[in-house]
Amino acid sequence: MHTQRSVIQGDQMRNYPIGDFAKIAGVTTQTLRNWHKRGSFIPAYVSEGGTRYYSEQQVRLIQGKANPDRDRTIIGYCRVSSNKQKVDLQRQVETMRMYLAASGTPFEIVEDIGSGINYSKKGLRQLILRICNGEVAKVVVLYKDRLLRFGFELVEYVAELHGTEIEIIDNTEKTQEQELVEDLVQIITEFSCKLQGKRANKTKRMVKELIADD
Repeated sequence: MHTQRSVIQGDQMRNYPIGDFAKIAGVTTQTLRNWHKRGSFIPAYVSEGGTRYYSEQQVRLIQGKANPDRDRTIIGYCRVSSNKQKVDLQRQVETMRMYLAASGTPFEIVEDIGSGINYSKKGLRQLILRICNGEVAKVVVLYKDRLLRFGFELVEYVAELHGTEIEIIDNTEKTQEQELVEDLVQIITEFSCKLQGKRANKTKRMVKELIADD
């Protein structure tokens, strides 16, 4: 581990702590940590306390657009649960497109149709594969459960291992009751799709009652 050198002001070389360098680079401190972890952009020095410092040369490098993520893309992931919600999917896509376009960086949008507890969705599998191949700089979702209702933390961990950031646009907190009802609706809906006849109708009535009670 490198030891921090003193910061020299004026015309001589200066070291920038990670917070200052992140502002100059236009990225988050977590992104810098991810770059360091995978070895694509290593700080000039690391203090004994673990603080990362970046040099004047690295400032010029990053300002020259020598971005370690230049060959990696940003992906907006949009999902709805069924084909009946295609109109909602298009609204979600348009919202995502407007949000990502405002950043001025290239991006792609992946659309998926399927339950939040279905791990076999084509778009989700392609997304995870591209993350593991080191092709994705950041994944953006409107809500946490758009990616997955169960298992989000596992995907987040896999993304972190490969230097991919996951950004959630709307972090509005839900009550425990709301989350419980939504989880139950997803589970019962997924289960009812595998049933037929009277049992399926009974299950669908249960879903409607849960939503009404909420």
